[in-house]
Formats: sequence, C-alpha cells, structure tokens
Amino acid sequence: MNTEQQPDPSDTEEPQQDPRPTRKVGLLALVALLAYAVDVVTKVIVTATLEGEEPIRLLGGAVYLQLLRNPYAAFGMDIGGTWILTVVAIAVVVGIVWFARRLRSAGWAVGLGLVLAGALGNLTDRIFRAPGVFQGHVVDFISVFAPNGEFFPVFNAADSAITIGAGLIVLLTLLGRDYDGSVIPRGRRAKGTEPDIDAGTDSDDTERGTDQDADGKGRSAE
Repeated sequence: MNTEQQPDPSDTEEPQQDPRPTRKVGLLALVALLAYAVDVVTKVIVTATLEGEEPIRLLGGAVYLQLLRNPYAAFGMDIGGTWILTVVAIAVVVGIVWFARRLRSAGWAVGLGLVLAGALGNLTDRIFRAPGVFQGHVVDFISVFAPNGEFFPVFNAADSAITIGAGLIVLLTLLGRDYDGSVIPRGRRAKGTEPDIDAGTDSDDTERGTDQDADGKGRSAE
C-alpha cells in the first residue's frame, strides 16, 4: 500500500490575480496636489503684485493679467449667494474623495484630480479670504483678448483646472472609456437586442439532424 501523502492541489495553486487595472487613487491625489499648488501660488503672487495696478498685456493682447475679486461662481457666473457656492464646492470635494477608490482609469484619475484641485482652490478662497468665512471672494486674474473681462469672464487657474478636467471626463465618456478602466464597445446595447442568427441556424441544423436520424432508424426497422 502506498503510504506516501499526495500533495494538496490547493497548496500548489497560485493565487488568482485581479485582471482589472490597478486603482488610480495615487495618480488622482498627485494631479490634484500639483494643480492646487499652482492655483495657490499664482493667487499669492497676483495679490502681492497686481493690487491696484493696471492690466498687464501679454502675448500681443491675447492675455491680460489683472486682479479681480469675484463673489460669484467660476467665470463670474451668478448662481446665488456665496455660501451656496461654498456648499457646492464642499459637496464636489467630498464626492470625488469618496469616488476615488473606484478609479482604475488613468484618464479619469487625471480629470477628476483636476476638478478636485479646482474645487479646493476656489473653496480655499471662500473660507479664508475677505469678507468672511464661507463668503470670501475668489481671486481671478486672467482675462483673454481684452482687459476687464470684456471678451470673456476673468478666471483663474482653479477655473481652468475644473474646465479641463470636466472636458477630459466628457471626452473619455464619449470614447467609451469607463472609470473602472473598462472599454464600452460602440453600439453594445443595440447588439444585445438583436436576435442571434447563428444560434437560430445551429438550432435548425440540429433539428434537421435529429429528424434524419429518426428517419434512418425507421427505415432500418422496416
């Protein structure tokens, strides 16, 4: 009798690896940190150098730098009281932080990181700048093609980050790139509703084969 102990197959099996892409929380945090730093640093420089100064013309008039304190939303949009904008910004930050652990797409991580940085940048102004907590005015300083926001509302680096990030997310969605790293095939839903022609053909062939076998057995019995 063989007394040798057979190895347990479970001991030799390699642990199954998750086939999905790795989580992108670190990438989101890095992008958000860098974009937030750019926003804070540029606002500090602007408030220290452009207070009470005339607009500075750059790139042949394509860009003007001037200090403007904005009590409204991004790009000067008035959607209600300043405290409402503060609540909205807090909700955006909390939502992105909560959602970050699900991210497995680098593109989505970059886009949401930029949106997070922009929301945090303007939220910092709302909390710490005059006239008061949750009512602070946001520092804007970029005016394009004309001073004083005559061509387009004056904005800042945080507004740019929000716009670029949101645009990237929309683009990825249109291209079928999901936040979990998967790719949604074009027209997948339409294909799911179409009848399976091949399956129907195979079924018909099977039925014919069964009938032929039955006929053959009947002839043999005769």
